Amino acid sequence: MNEDRKRVLNLLAEGKITANEAERLLSALERDPQPALEGAGRTPARGAPKYLRVEVDANRPDRGPTRVNIRVPMLMLRSGVRLSALMPPAARDEVNAAMARQGVKFDINQLKPENLEELIEQLGDLTVNVDNERAHVRIYCE
Repeated sequence: MNEDRKRVLNLLAEGKITANEAERLLSALERDPQPALEGAGRTPARGAPKYLRVEVDANRPDRGPTRVNIRVPMLMLRSGVRLSALMPPAARDEVNAAMARQGVKFDINQLKPENLEELIEQLGDLTVNVDNERAHVRIYCE
């Protein structure tokens, strides 16, 4: 069993998605198997990015070395956006308020499935590198 299938089944087991959503995700995985990559940090040969990657390599004197390597399937992003539509209005307000407290202007109400495909297309060209003497952060799609 591949990792994407395991993730979908784990989401179902944890009650984060419904059986119907899991079935749709698994069907999509069967129709669209992951192609071989051209190289690290590059998009697949067919063009559409399959994963959003976040890598952090930091060394803070007070905490020591820290390494973070996150690989989020685009399929999970799509599912998350669809699930966000099920959030109660009060929870949406809390998310927006928390983002505002962190200085991020964000409105979860504007996050809609019909806007997601365009965002994912744009992410295919995304590469963010942040370097300083103590940390290196890289965000990209593959």
